[in-house]
Amino acid sequence: MVIIAAGFLHPEHSGLLEDLKVEFDPRGNVKTNADYLTSVPKVFSAGDMRRGQSLVVWAISEGRRAAHAVDKYLMGESTLPLI
Repeated sequence: MVIIAAGFLHPEHSGLLEDLKVEFDPRGNVKTNADYLTSVPKVFSAGDMRRGQSLVVWAISEGRRAAHAVDKYLMGESTLPLI
């Protein structure tokens, strides 16, 4: 499942995020580790949902890095480019 989060403050906490019980950072964004993995196993986050409102180029970069992290998580390695 892919969820698009676009906004100005932080993602909407009620609903799916609350149901999953993901952790949030002090600014209200979804908290992740360096591999974009949230506090919930097998749930990843990137872009505005993770870092808050930012430039679209950051969202693109984070999307690519998150895809690489997911591929590595599932396959043990990844050949997807990070740039």
